[in-house]
Amino acid sequence: MTFAFRSMLAAAAIAVSAGAAFAAASNMPTQYQPDPALKTASASELRARVRQACSVTQAKLQNVSEGSVSRKCDCYAGQTMRALSADEVQAYRDTGIFSDSARAKALAAIDSCKLERPTL
Repeated sequence: MTFAFRSMLAAAAIAVSAGAAFAAASNMPTQYQPDPALKTASASELRARVRQACSVTQAKLQNVSEGSVSRKCDCYAGQTMRALSADEVQAYRDTGIFSDSARAKALAAIDSCKLERPTL
């Protein structure tokens, strides 16, 4: 009976650790819900959201005020949104995050606008 109990305990531990590994491997937080306003946001509203997210992130990365990175973040938001295809914009509207192909374009805009790359 002890062997059977140990086997069940080991199997349960493996199942739990596998589930945790899959959750950790995901690039979207497990409880994340995209903002429903993204679905109906105009192109300029999407650009403003990207600019604001950039300002917050870059201010933290550089340990400066959001205002001091606003010009570079405006550059970033403009370049990124212009580079995205219609499918990439729709994926952003649906999920609230950039797809892999859009992320590559966003990283190119970060470099072009001389911003710091966030660690992923």
